[in-house]
Amino acid sequence: MLVLVAPGQGAQTPGFLTPWLDLPGVEDRLRAWSDAIDLDLVHYGTKADEEEIRDTAVAQPLLVASALLSARQLFATTDAVAAEVGAVAGHSVGELAAAALAGTLTDETAMALVRRRGQAMAEAAAVTETGMAALLGGDEAVVLPHLEQLGLTAANVNGAGQIVAAGTAEQIAALVENKPEGTRRVVPLKVAGAFHTHHMAPAVSALESATAQLAVADPRTRYVSNKDGQAVSSGQELVRRLVGQVANPVRWDRCMEAFKELGVTTLIEAAPGGTLTGLAKRALPGVRTLALKTPDDLDAARTLITETTSAAAAAGSAPAE
Repeated sequence: MLVLVAPGQGAQTPGFLTPWLDLPGVEDRLRAWSDAIDLDLVHYGTKADEEEIRDTAVAQPLLVASALLSARQLFATTDAVAAEVGAVAGHSVGELAAAALAGTLTDETAMALVRRRGQAMAEAAAVTETGMAALLGGDEAVVLPHLEQLGLTAANVNGAGQIVAAGTAEQIAALVENKPEGTRRVVPLKVAGAFHTHHMAPAVSALESATAQLAVADPRTRYVSNKDGQAVSSGQELVRRLVGQVANPVRWDRCMEAFKELGVTTLIEAAPGGTLTGLAKRALPGVRTLALKTPDDLDAARTLITETTSAAAAAGSAPAE
């Protein structure tokens, strides 16, 4: 079974969209989205520096655009996704790309919604100086109480020995100075706020307003939610979770547990890929993984898709013992 995933904030790097614009139609689509959401995605994806694309209001639309542009090179339509992909999921803001790939949102609606999401979360982050840091290694039973003692929230429980803490700048600094026993490293992240915590409550209200009249469809393929790793079959419930998710922890560990239970054999990560495939390599041994980083990765991805689809067809036609 093939799982298609989309990365979250922090995966972006300066110029990462440049090679994708050489593909037919990609620049035109990116410029159309730029006009629709009043944000120059071409500039930010090709010429902007690290500080510019760290801005939450820029980074989030840029990441969803990248995930959609790259995934659409493999699956041009919702029908194609439904026919060949067993499940989709996204990490944090990547959930909006996953919702579009599953057919709940159109690509254009996802881009408009992520633009509002990025703006609302940037506004919420500006109220107090906050941030996030990744803890590598360590026992969850030790790490979580330690974070609570420092007033921090486990905003991302990513599995494979990685938890991301979020809180005020002072709390993050205290964590760097006093890491939990057994934790190898504490790495401050290049994000501009304490996402997936109570600090983002104002953004929830903004997104509730933005989605109140939104036209949605039920997902056409299995959609695995960050909230609890459960598959969501209702479009309305999916959007409700997207809204609440900005102020609640990302449980990517449970998403990967769900992939395993579903029988995943292949996992492809949309551009800018790497983070989620890295986690999968540690948490899902034996699963073939591929990260889309540049268009040079597309042929290998197509081969994996064909092999996975053929294997699934052969298994389905095998006689029962």
